[in-house]
Amino acid sequence: MRTVRDDDGTRYLLLKESTESSLVRDPETGEQRHVPKADLEPIDGESPLTTAAGAVPDAARQVVTAAHDDRALGLLVELDKRGPLSVAELLSAYDLCESDLHGLLAEFRAAGLLTEATVHGQRGYDTTETASDGLAHLYR
Repeated sequence: MRTVRDDDGTRYLLLKESTESSLVRDPETGEQRHVPKADLEPIDGESPLTTAAGAVPDAARQVVTAAHDDRALGLLVELDKRGPLSVAELLSAYDLCESDLHGLLAEFRAAGLLTEATVHGQRGYDTTETASDGLAHLYR
């Protein structure tokens, strides 16, 4: 399998080739169709797996990439459902030590998934619209 593009720049996954045409799949829609072979050009250096990941909405990919294990994902889910939450609330409610919590919060902020908030006069965090959108795709 290879990544190819047509004259309009649309990326496809090349599934099969014959002398005259190629069977391609649009990674975003899943639609398969035959395209004249002359209308396609290979995209060097782009993994077909990266192209296939294009089927997942950007916000969901950000969540999946940043939440590297179940605890991290669970923290993001809890902040989305219950937030904003203060750092004190997070430390008392969940089984994370202070350094682990701050590490996860920093990773999520760097990924654009959390924003700082003031909760009952204390420093806290809330999910961004990107995080909420990404998680909504995962709840389905």
